[in-house]
Amino acid sequence: MKRADFSFELPEQLIAQFPPEQRGQSRLMVLDRARGSRRHHWVRDLPELLEPGSLLVFNNSRVRKARIRGVSRASGASVELLLVTKLDEWTWKALVPRARRRRSGSRYLFEGGIEGEITEEAGAFRIIRFDHPVGDAWLEVHGHIPLPPYIKRRDLPTDSERYQTVYAASPGSAAAPTAGLHFTHELLSQLAERGIETAFITLQVGLGTFLPVRTEHIEDHAMHEEVFSIDEPTACRIEQAKAEGRKLIAVGTTSVRTLESAWHGEALVRGTGTTSIFIYPGYSFKVIDGIFTNFHTPESTLLMLVSAFAGREYILASYAEAIREGYRFFSYGDAMVLL
Repeated sequence: MKRADFSFELPEQLIAQFPPEQRGQSRLMVLDRARGSRRHHWVRDLPELLEPGSLLVFNNSRVRKARIRGVSRASGASVELLLVTKLDEWTWKALVPRARRRRSGSRYLFEGGIEGEITEEAGAFRIIRFDHPVGDAWLEVHGHIPLPPYIKRRDLPTDSERYQTVYAASPGSAAAPTAGLHFTHELLSQLAERGIETAFITLQVGLGTFLPVRTEHIEDHAMHEEVFSIDEPTACRIEQAKAEGRKLIAVGTTSVRTLESAWHGEALVRGTGTTSIFIYPGYSFKVIDGIFTNFHTPESTLLMLVSAFAGREYILASYAEAIREGYRFFSYGDAMVLL
């Protein structure tokens, strides 16, 4: 199967550059896979659209302010790094724009007055060692929210709250699990009142989620590893829902990948693990019965995942309808639920 099979044309004005004025004020396309139908609702309608007894599984990862800005010691040119993996208190693996220009030995001065030196080159990545410990506390003060590249602006103070789910708890992600951005505390309460349960797992969103597919044939694409965690009480609740035949709905593709990676036989792996699972058409789902998700970028692994769940032609036809109806796309955009 080719990458181009998952391409579509999107008018630039439909790429959401800002979140809605209030969290949760987003449109919701409801896809019924059995009927092949599409209905148009609002996210606030979700409690009435799901069966009582359903279990919604959320990713409670928290986005760290992983983008840092500085200047080259040699030329004075500006540079931005996306810190991806912390190797020790002083050293990070980072994504660097125009990586070919960033050579070992290059030194940079960053906001907050610290200095870093590239010590190793690894494809598009660079290993950078700082002269000061760089952890979440330092990044909270001097780092920036890593908005995706299709948002054509710098982060604002409001993004620190809006590019974060209301239930975010476990710091470590380099991007938000964006399907969860639609949920408010009020909506979560309304779901509970309807008898719809919620559970929280963790996947630290990294390169496996957002790196583009560059191979012509999607089967040749290799996913990067990401870390997930599922505690004992949550695993028991998910297993019980499955055993009782209740609907299990993953909120976001990161929740899908965690659940499908951790399911073995009739049980979930407990504790911490890693996943590099790549889900594309032909995959047989083991755990989930539905997905609440955003509209994804063309030719992305995320679009391939929802196509595996609902069918490529059905998904692309639904995207075409969303475009005709003026839905907002991507991280700060509208949502769909696949049932």
